[in-house]
Amino acid sequence: MSLVISDDLVRASGFSEGELFLEIVFMLFRQDKISLGKASELVGLHRMEFQKLLADRGISVHYDVAEFQDDLNTL
Repeated sequence: MSLVISDDLVRASGFSEGELFLEIVFMLFRQDKISLGKASELVGLHRMEFQKLLADRGISVHYDVAEFQDDLNTL
């Protein structure tokens, strides 16, 4: 599914298209709607780079027990 955002909304936001997309991804991540991996994939950054952007904005990384277990299994 594609989402079309009107030029008026982009202009009203004061962001470029890329910046607005990044803000949407930040919002979805903060609301725990998407994972760190998915968020970094959507914006085309390595996880560590995306984590740096999160830290710069004071947004904490969600890391629960299930994700920890997944990481342990992967290792």
